[in-house]
Order: sequence, then structure tokens, then C-alpha cells
Amino acid sequence: MVTKWAGYPLIKQVEMKRLFVFILPLLLVQMAKADGHHPRQQGESGVMMRGSHDTAASFLPKPVSTGIYRNNIYKKRLDSIQLDVPLDFNEDVQSYIDGYLAQREEISRELGLAKYYFPIYEKAFRDAGIPDEIKYLSIVESQLNPNAVSRVGATGPWQFMGTTAKMYGLNMDNYIDERRDPVLSSNAAAAYLKDAYQQFGDWLVAIASYNCGKSNVMDAIEKAGGATDYWSIRQYLPVETRGYVPAYIAITYVMHYHKKYNIIAGECNLAMKTDTVSVDKFISLNSVSRVLGISLTQLSMLNPSYTQAIINGSVSAPKMLVIPVAFREKYKMLYGNLNSELGSADIPETGLYDKVQPIEKRIPVHHKPRKYESLASVGKIHSKSGASL
Repeated sequence: MVTKWAGYPLIKQVEMKRLFVFILPLLLVQMAKADGHHPRQQGESGVMMRGSHDTAASFLPKPVSTGIYRNNIYKKRLDSIQLDVPLDFNEDVQSYIDGYLAQREEISRELGLAKYYFPIYEKAFRDAGIPDEIKYLSIVESQLNPNAVSRVGATGPWQFMGTTAKMYGLNMDNYIDERRDPVLSSNAAAAYLKDAYQQFGDWLVAIASYNCGKSNVMDAIEKAGGATDYWSIRQYLPVETRGYVPAYIAITYVMHYHKKYNIIAGECNLAMKTDTVSVDKFISLNSVSRVLGISLTQLSMLNPSYTQAIINGSVSAPKMLVIPVAFREKYKMLYGNLNSELGSADIPETGLYDKVQPIEKRIPVHHKPRKYESLASVGKIHSKSGASL
């Protein structure tokens, strides 16, 4: 005889109670994760929000939880390299450190590229008066790729959207996108970060604003009752931004301590020493590569802002061509050939020359970007030759 209670057999009641006891802990774990007690994976949509900016979330590693909170060694190491930007340590930061360390080949590649790009960033940041260590933010933004483009159009090593780029003095037209230029975009990024720091008074908050925009930060400060430090306002920032600062701290750690994890810098196929040449006419990069005897790929990597592989220089608005120092002996040949028919042989005859119009730059409030001032050799070329190409 089976006893019934409330319409259910007693045996089934026992089974249901056991099932409930098994499921309840799982439900509690999921609720804790949803409540933000565990690291969040960045942007399931694949797009990081930055107000009028954005950056590709695919450039952030997936947070990895090892189940071990190695507070002492991580914290001591971060404390030992901390300068102006606070390098706080917590479980979220550790998760991103573990995520980056799981991408050994990518970190090796970025260490190699850093040999070329970091001196450019350091010069721009030094001139703007902002901390040198913020250079690592470019890895979070673009993996040091000047040709990186997000799903909504943020472009370059510092992932500027068009509107913000123009506000900070970067030009874009049919031939050039200065967001891709390592020197000019670094000047613009430095100007933005300096503005943000002067507004918020906290470097981590300034870095967060680079991702989600200043208006979102101001809203978060208001919701936090006027608190102005990053960790106090973090829960009120957009979801995509909550992992952005921990990721920055994590990549700073990894770039400093990569050798402890047997990660070595990869090869950098960019010329370590370069000169710049002022160009006041239309020429193609293909012509330059033939004259210098270097690959078009290598030349394009040094000049990523020329989207059509055409330098649209003019007398009133000359452009800069970056070439390896190793080809200095070919300057006279380059000058002669590019002032002959060879220079424009690859340019279609479609009225291109008539379309060259200087674009008025909009200068940032606190810092005026200066073209290619980080490449000191440009002055040497001009002083020797006294002429532009």
C-alpha cells in the first residue's frame, strides 16, 4: 500500500526532496555569479562600450579562475612596480592575469611589437605629462595593431571613434586615417587621458572613462554618492567596463613579469630605426618600395595611416613618409625618382591632384599634438637636404 499526501505518493515526495537538495547549491552559485561576485567575461556582444568610442572585446582575454587566490606573490609583485597608476590586486585582477598567461604566443608577439611601439607611446606620454605605464592600455585596446578596427568602427592602436578622433586633432579623408598613425594617435590618447585625469583626479577612473566615456563615469560617481575612486564606482559602470581596468592591471603585470612564466619576446619585423621624409605631392607607396628595394608590406606597416597606399601630400599640407634608416644611402635616388614620372605612375588620372584640400585640425584643450615629433630624425633629414620630396 502506498501512502499519499497532498496528491503525491510518498516515494515521489522523497525523490523530489533529494532533487531539491542537489539543485539548491547550484542555484545559489549561479545567483552569486549573477550578483557580480565572480569575474565577468567581457562583452558577449564582442564590442566594448566607450560612450562615443568603443573597442573590440575580443582583444581582452577570457578571465580564468584557477580557484586559488595567490594574494601574497601577486600583490607583492604589483606593489613593486607601481608608480603613478595604482595597481590594486584582487580576484578579478588575478583572473585576467591568468587569462593573459594562457595566451603565451600572443603575449610573445606583443612583447616583440612593443620594441617598436612603446618608445613612441613613451614620448607622447612624457610630452603630455601622463604616466608612462599607461602605454600598456594599448594592448587591451588593440593588441598593438595600428590596423585594428572594431565592429562599430573604432580604429587604430588606441581605438578612436571618428567624432572623438576629430576632437583630438586626428584627420580622416579618402587617403589617410590618422587614427592608425602610432605617433598622432598616441598624442591624441595622451591628451584624452590627461583631460580625464584633470576632471576626475584618479588615474584608474581616467582609464575607465577611456573605455566607457566621461558621461558614464559621472553617472557612476553620482550613483556612488560622490565617491571618486574606481573600485567604489565600479559596480555602477557599464558591464563592459567593469573588467577593463582589471585587464589593464593584469597586462601591466604580465608585461613586467613575463620571464617568470618563460614567455620570451617574439621577433619584431618592423625597422627599429627609422627616418621620416616630408612629402609635398601625391606618390604611391608602391613606387617608394620599388625605389628603396623593400617590400610594400614592410613599408605599409611603417605607414599604416595611408589607407589607399597613396601619400596625398601637397605644398600647403605635406605628409610624412617613414622609412628605415638602413636605406639612407638611397635618399638621393628616392628624391630624384619621386620627382620624376615614377612618383605618380601608380596614381590614376582622375583629378586626384585637384582634390587635395588642407584639413583644419581641431586642437585638444590641454595638449596640441605635434606631428611626428617623436621621430627626431626628421629634423636631421631636413637640415641635410634642405628640401622636401
